[in-house]
Amino acid sequence: MAASTSSAPRTLLVVSGGREAVPAIAVARRMGLRVVVSDGAPDAPGFRHADAGILASTYDPEATAQGARAFAMRHRLDGVLAVASDVPVTVAAVAESLGLPGPSMASARLASDKLAMKDALRAAGVAVPWYAPVPSPAVLLDLASRVAMPLIVKPVDSRGARGVVRLLPRIDPVWAFHQAQAESPTRRVMVEEYVPGPQLSTESAVIDGRAITVGRSDRNYALLDRFAPFVIENGGELPSVLPPATLAAIDALVGEAAAALGVTHGTVKGDIVVGDGGPMVIELAVRLSGGYFCTHEIPLATGVDFVEAAIRLALGERPAPADLEPRCARGVAQRWLFPPPGTVTGIEGVEAARAAEGVELLEVTTSPGTVVRPMTSHVCRAGVVITVGDTREEAVARANAAIARVRVVTQTVHAPPSAALH
Repeated sequence: MAASTSSAPRTLLVVSGGREAVPAIAVARRMGLRVVVSDGAPDAPGFRHADAGILASTYDPEATAQGARAFAMRHRLDGVLAVASDVPVTVAAVAESLGLPGPSMASARLASDKLAMKDALRAAGVAVPWYAPVPSPAVLLDLASRVAMPLIVKPVDSRGARGVVRLLPRIDPVWAFHQAQAESPTRRVMVEEYVPGPQLSTESAVIDGRAITVGRSDRNYALLDRFAPFVIENGGELPSVLPPATLAAIDALVGEAAAALGVTHGTVKGDIVVGDGGPMVIELAVRLSGGYFCTHEIPLATGVDFVEAAIRLALGERPAPADLEPRCARGVAQRWLFPPPGTVTGIEGVEAARAAEGVELLEVTTSPGTVVRPMTSHVCRAGVVITVGDTREEAVARANAAIARVRVVTQTVHAPPSAALH
């Protein structure tokens, strides 16, 4: 790094300039930091809120690290983190290149490869669902015929539920294999047990090897059958309704999983399922979550500014555990917008929904003239609402009412017959 005076403002590099990163950029600026944003899209909204920018794909570790090094030759750079972007290797590459705090390259690579992650977790004795690599459609056909459990087929290294398929009785395993393979940058596919039971999203700060879980959201899969065989989540609710003993077991499990991946300082985001034998790790991400969980839902529900804590960790600081203690317990709910596929011809009810009591965020991400694709992954969702209430039930009712007010009118596009069914 270039020499700089200690009086110069500290600078944070935020990897990703997407809309979900903008609230975190605002937190960093409120903390008195200069913000540099890196993104491969010249029109990324985060650039408009940053002090400087690096044009490099978030999925290109070397290009991002090279841009960070060039910036650091002229200005100080004190920390790096990703917000709502699953790019731990890129963050680790910048941190390693400039000697900044951040995940190790080994941890980042484990978090980016679901098979390697599961291998590391299982080797450390962390509970995970049964899983196996699937090198070919023939192997999947054989497994599907022999394994007496419900199965999920997924890409080894993708995100946002892309290519994730439930292997239901009438679903063609060969079709499912190719759906998953098409979404894998390395063309690798895996299969794992689909464990019935409640699922949670968790958000934790790891300080000196100790994981402190601040956010626990019960994930809402009420529309699972509607979008089958694809696995589409429709938001979630806080606080969790699970018993305190189960939540304590989940917190301990997240800590064990973070240790198994070598994370001793930073943040981790967990996808957890509670089966008959207790909680298990579906995945553990070494980053801040997307979907406005860390930027909106956690502070609204608990009063904890989790993003500020994450930024302090990225700068090499150690937030006081007391700063991560909940200050309140409000109900928070999130729901997503699922318009019918087709070309958007109009959008109605947004302002009325946005003005309704308890609505903290309402965002529509489509516009007239754009095409709404069939709902095969989370990236196809067309908007989101986050609401608060004195109770969880009140927040849920408000979220459902707000999302019902928004109508995205589409001109239907008739899709070709699916090859999914036997």
